[in-house]
Amino acid sequence: MRIETSIPLDDWTASAEAACEAERAGFDGVLSFEIANDPFIPLAFAATATERIRIGTAIAVAFPRSPMVTAMTSWDLHVQSGGRFTLGLGTQVKGHNERRFSVPWSPPLPRLREYIGALRAIWKCWEEDGKDLSFEGEHYNFSLMTPEFAPEASGLGPIPVTISAVRPAMMRLAGSVCDGVRLHGFATRKYLEETALPELHAGMTKAERPRNQFEIWGGGFIATGKTEEQVAKKLEWVRYRVGFYGSTRSYHGVLAAHGWDDLGMKLHEMSKRGQWKEMAAEISDDVLAEFCAVGTYDVLADRVKERFGGISDSVTLEFDADTPTGEAREIIQDLQKIPSEFTSYPTDWNRR
Repeated sequence: MRIETSIPLDDWTASAEAACEAERAGFDGVLSFEIANDPFIPLAFAATATERIRIGTAIAVAFPRSPMVTAMTSWDLHVQSGGRFTLGLGTQVKGHNERRFSVPWSPPLPRLREYIGALRAIWKCWEEDGKDLSFEGEHYNFSLMTPEFAPEASGLGPIPVTISAVRPAMMRLAGSVCDGVRLHGFATRKYLEETALPELHAGMTKAERPRNQFEIWGGGFIATGKTEEQVAKKLEWVRYRVGFYGSTRSYHGVLAAHGWDDLGMKLHEMSKRGQWKEMAAEISDDVLAEFCAVGTYDVLADRVKERFGGISDSVTLEFDADTPTGEAREIIQDLQKIPSEFTSYPTDWNRR
């Protein structure tokens, strides 16, 4: 299993330092997120400060950015890191697209499929010395690329593309056209086994994509620490997140898998009243247990294997700031021994 961690997004000097520390501790990758800061810039500092560790967005919001803009930024990160960049994309919901980003909304699945196709057409053009950029779709059309605006071929192979997914249709899209899926933390093992995995495999089968070249990331939370007190504190943070995400109607399929439809509707009504802080109290211990792996560092590998094993190829782990590098390295090494099916991303530019 691959183990990744996050880096600071609001302090670029700290981003570089955190990435170096993650590399020393033995992490496989560092991630950025699009929340209140740009997700790409911190990775540039991480890329130039490290040598081995992978870097990636988890996720960057797609539709507010032209595929050409995303292609250029991703290409630079891929080249400057020596081929260590993975692009993670997400659609965000309608309200944020229209009201926060001021971009028009349309059915996200066909648009995201087209977006990914456009990215790959642009990248392939650049890898072939700026020749024959020709992509025509309903939302995006690209037909002009002059030598002055085409970067030199990288020789590094394709940039892996992953997408975030919660609902079945997006799972199928991930399996059919992507190199991996970024499963939401708001997921239970039951939902993953009964809904997510069948859809992912259906998509991979349709596209004749081998499972060992497709990375499944996440699908739950991890609440851990050196002491039981630290674990309990992390668990309360997870409780809040489960309540927060559970208020989103688009995610109610996860709750429905357990017969918790009424909980989802109650949380949604609370969100409309602005009762964000009160939501955590609605998440019982039994509900909470379905969403995360829980345990102190000494039993963490067993807990992660029980919760994520056989499903996820990669999980995200955060250590307390006072955890010694040596101790973190031992824990990471134990987690990396957990078997997973993913081995490597595709290397063929002509793949679907």
